[in-house]
Amino acid sequence: MDLKNIKTQELVNKYNFKFTKSLGQNFLVDDSVLDDIIDGAEVNNEDFIIEIGPGVGTLTAQLLMKAKKVTAIELDSDLIPILEKELGDHENFNLIHKDALKVDFNELIGEEKNVKLVANLPYYVTTPIILKLLKDGYKFKSLTIMIQKEVAERINSEPNCKEYGAISVLVQYYCNTSIIRRVAPTSFIPRPKVESIVIKLDRLDKPRVETKDVKFMFELVRAGFNMRRKTLWNATKALNVSKEKSEEAFKKSGIDPKRRAETLSVQEFATLADCIYDVKNND
Repeated sequence: MDLKNIKTQELVNKYNFKFTKSLGQNFLVDDSVLDDIIDGAEVNNEDFIIEIGPGVGTLTAQLLMKAKKVTAIELDSDLIPILEKELGDHENFNLIHKDALKVDFNELIGEEKNVKLVANLPYYVTTPIILKLLKDGYKFKSLTIMIQKEVAERINSEPNCKEYGAISVLVQYYCNTSIIRRVAPTSFIPRPKVESIVIKLDRLDKPRVETKDVKFMFELVRAGFNMRRKTLWNATKALNVSKEKSEEAFKKSGIDPKRRAETLSVQEFATLADCIYDVKNND
């Protein structure tokens, strides 16, 4: 099929496709959103694009016209024959029938350089996929993803606001974040009950801050936000730090133990984590 003529509603009707609610299937029907995703991702003919959850291939088709190669990962068995029939004759298209959370992206990427993830992510797997892609160290240049509005706002938020949380710190440790646009429920079939946002995560050449033990830093972050209405002093108790060592660590860090996690920048989390790490291991 001509890539320019692929339309979501027409393909859904053509194949009498039945949506599976458990897979979080909401397909885009708004061409302006597709254009903004492609433009926001800055897709060019040197890019190797990975798309998770291509649906009937509407966004995929646009990507194929711009990118060097597109690999789409789809879980739903009912969508595989549709994608193969509509897009299979394009040489720069590769389709993988698998759960994205079980994919070895290093194996998929190989020696490719300009690797970008572009996807309308199913809401129910948004956070696990983002965590997998960032924490496992895959060499993505950027992630341009459409996700639930509230999740995007948390990712893009700054300290001292209610949206700021553990995922904000984690994503911003690895990436610069920017909101591309909001997307109304009317842009999808079937219509979701919530608004969406297209957000871009530009991977930093190296993490935003240096820390002695990144795993320990994120243990502190999780402990802090698990008790977000309590002080950092209370949060450190979950890290099995004695009162004396906590006092020493806070004094060394220059961070007031009466502060709450939501007030700390990524740099401050790293500073406090390093100081706690030092006193814990200085026996």
